[in-house]
Amino acid sequence: MSEPVYAWSNVWFRRSVTWLIILTVLFLVVGFVWLPAVHEDFTAAGIWASICRAAGRPTIWATAQQQAGGESTKVVLDRSMATTASSSAVGRGATLAHNCSMCHGAQGTSASDAPNLAGQYPEVVIKQLEDYRTGKRTHALMEGLAHGLSDEDIRDLAAYFSSLPKARIGPTTYDEPLPALVRVGDPLRNIAPCIACHGGIDQKFGAPWLEGMPKAYLVQQLAAFKSGARHNDSFGQMRNMAQPMTASEIDAAAAFYARKVAEHP
Repeated sequence: MSEPVYAWSNVWFRRSVTWLIILTVLFLVVGFVWLPAVHEDFTAAGIWASICRAAGRPTIWATAQQQAGGESTKVVLDRSMATTASSSAVGRGATLAHNCSMCHGAQGTSASDAPNLAGQYPEVVIKQLEDYRTGKRTHALMEGLAHGLSDEDIRDLAAYFSSLPKARIGPTTYDEPLPALVRVGDPLRNIAPCIACHGGIDQKFGAPWLEGMPKAYLVQQLAAFKSGARHNDSFGQMRNMAQPMTASEIDAAAAFYARKVAEHP
């Protein structure tokens, strides 16, 4: 009689099981130890930290400074924030916006390095002003200005700025050259593509329109998210995206979004 196929005495069965164990161990070492360790942002903290990183838990490898800050925002995004505002609300917002024109421009397009607000999504303006008002986002001038605004004032300002034409020419498309992080992100570092959230091709509710923003402003904000100095992003979403980015990647993404106003003044 021949030996049973699955008997340990069967040499081919023993070799198959042995190689299966070897390959399993090899893949575990590569996936949970070697691949995470080759990135500069990774600090070995035991096998559990490696498993969490491979499973997509970026806060596990963020630094203590980047995790600090407590509650990031009190704003709960609601679809009602994006409803079409009345003409009276836009008019009231236009009056209030006189206090904003020195930095953000008379028509919401900045001539300095302040963000462009023309055509910005209303829920974005509402969230940022409420975060300034409560101190969740810090800025010496903006905190003081927002502190005196009522809920209605904030919504009127959002209605006015969202009614203005966006400060750029044409939407981003897949037909043009896009930086790698803008187009596809970097799955190995848990970085989502910028175009998945920030307009042009797709937009996540509550994510700001970035097309035509001043480059210096974008570089500054990405660096602040990376270091944890800015932490009013809900659930640390932008901190998790920016933390693994290099200075050259930040510069390339910022240059891409800023370029269109520079090319079409």
